[in-house]
Amino acid sequence: MNTDFFAHATAVIDPGCKIGKGTKIWHFSHIMPHCEIGENCNIGQNVVVSPEVILGKNVKIQNNVSIYSGVICEDDVFLGPSMVFTNVTNPRSAVNRRGQYEKTRVKKGASIGANATIVCGNDIGEYAFIGAGAVVTKTVKPYALVVGNPSKQIGWMSQYGHRLIFDDKGIAVCPESKEKYKLVQDQVIKLENK
Repeated sequence: MNTDFFAHATAVIDPGCKIGKGTKIWHFSHIMPHCEIGENCNIGQNVVVSPEVILGKNVKIQNNVSIYSGVICEDDVFLGPSMVFTNVTNPRSAVNRRGQYEKTRVKKGASIGANATIVCGNDIGEYAFIGAGAVVTKTVKPYALVVGNPSKQIGWMSQYGHRLIFDDKGIAVCPESKEKYKLVQDQVIKLENK
């Protein structure tokens, strides 16, 4: 097994998983077989990464998160403390639904706030921002800001995590990066700097 990563002595790492260089796995976390974890990830305390889960590079997972089979997180995803994924829409203790796990993809740069719940089968778009405690029951557009239960979109966010305010020409500027964005037919497009 690759040993170019750090694992706390209390972490359990099952055989058959792939863990990228520079990744850190903290107290009481369990990395299950057949999952893939990219380089430079940070996996907090009491995290479970289930079989077949794929994590890209630089994924940050805060404490008390379970990432169930069927979940794929692309590069630079942030998962806040105690947020929740599901992988079966109609679970019953007496009915075995293994093999019926639904897929959920969290795309590059998206952030999911503390205690949010992502109902399976609903992808999260690039750089979307899910507010703390939100319950996501439908697909989230790239750059969208969603909050509430059930979640609803209330705005747009920049790649740096700032609320975008669009002018009458549909242009917004991130206050931190100064990058420009355009709102076109209810979709946000990042403009190339020229």
